[in-house]
Amino acid sequence: MNRNITTDLIQWKNKDNRKPLILDGARQVGKTWVLKEFGRTEFQDTVYINCDQNEKIREIFSGSFDIPSIISKLEIYSRQKIEKKSTLIIFDEIQEIPPVLTSLKYFCEDGREYYVAAAGSLLGLSLHAGTGFPVGKVDLFHLYPMSFSEFVLAVRGENLCKYLLNEPFENLASFHTEFKELLRQYYFTGGMPEAVLAFSENRSVEEIRTIQKAILYSYEKDISKHADPKDIQRIHLVWNSIPHQLAKENRRFIYGAIKHGARSKDFETAIQWLVEAGLVHKISRIKKACLPLKFYEDFDSFKLFILDCGLLGAIVETLPENILIGDNIFEEYKGAFTEQFVLEQLLNLKNTSCWYFSADDSKQELDFLLQNGSRIIPVEVKAEENLRAKSMRQFSLDNGIHGIRFSMSQYREQDWMTNVPLYAVERVLELNK
Repeated sequence: MNRNITTDLIQWKNKDNRKPLILDGARQVGKTWVLKEFGRTEFQDTVYINCDQNEKIREIFSGSFDIPSIISKLEIYSRQKIEKKSTLIIFDEIQEIPPVLTSLKYFCEDGREYYVAAAGSLLGLSLHAGTGFPVGKVDLFHLYPMSFSEFVLAVRGENLCKYLLNEPFENLASFHTEFKELLRQYYFTGGMPEAVLAFSENRSVEEIRTIQKAILYSYEKDISKHADPKDIQRIHLVWNSIPHQLAKENRRFIYGAIKHGARSKDFETAIQWLVEAGLVHKISRIKKACLPLKFYEDFDSFKLFILDCGLLGAIVETLPENILIGDNIFEEYKGAFTEQFVLEQLLNLKNTSCWYFSADDSKQELDFLLQNGSRIIPVEVKAEENLRAKSMRQFSLDNGIHGIRFSMSQYREQDWMTNVPLYAVERVLELNK
């Protein structure tokens, strides 16, 4: 399965000022596979080292950080020659041995001629953020679950994927039915690589749901293993409340929905833990559409989303047939699933930050507000064909900014807004230029 981040990895390889690379992300989003495949296709040799429960590697990095000595020991350990120009060194689960993480600083300063890439879970790396993390000495890449276009590529092949990403918007209507079908499939499967692979191979909904449940179980175990014992119950409460929060009309996170009388000070740490683990996305409110949007962020008002729409479906135990068969998915699940889907695609955009907008008088609210460089892009999400957009229209008129609406209607331009089909969310930056 090809991943879009491979392009970034190739650019990293070819940089003159290249630093050691850390590829982070939530557990099971495909970090190890991506780096191994990168090594296989772009290098003559790959030295792969898994740091999880590896006492020999712990011993190697227990002494000094002399790079020639480390390279020599790694060659003996791996029984492979490490060539500066043709070998990729991969440290997997790097957070498990903090000295290996620290060594990246010395690879940057004294061994930059070596190609060094590390994979680490967000959870583990955040735990070591203040204990030897090589700040400023590494190139950081983040891997999300597979986007919709990556899913299309895996399931239907290169031609349809290229058509989706490159064809003029108005031409996408030719395959509208096919893309709607794929979108239903993506809502169910999500973007976790193991689930996508299972779907591409055998279409077994039972196997996919089993995979999703296993991933969720591993996340639950991570909470119990890594969180401060005094926070574990609160983290579980927040995690379990998110589907209910997303089912509300405005999706804004309400502490009282966790349990009666809940207050922000009681759950701030729990929310931050889930964010740092990469299990949830926190999207804050913007009060005013002026650059830079960060200046107008309201930290007290926010939405929380699960990292993957397929996992959201597994959590709430949606019946596969309710998603995969017919068009009613876009009506019955118009709130949570559609907004969840759109956010996932937006997060994959480069150099783009994401918030939502709500006026102080609550008369205007937009699902998302993006900043890409000097551009502000207002976004409204509609799952069904009923396309009333009073808030978007008023926002566009008040601020002189052309809006974008994602819906299941086909592409069309209006004087104040452009409607784009949901399956083309990834191309939002091509609009309003």
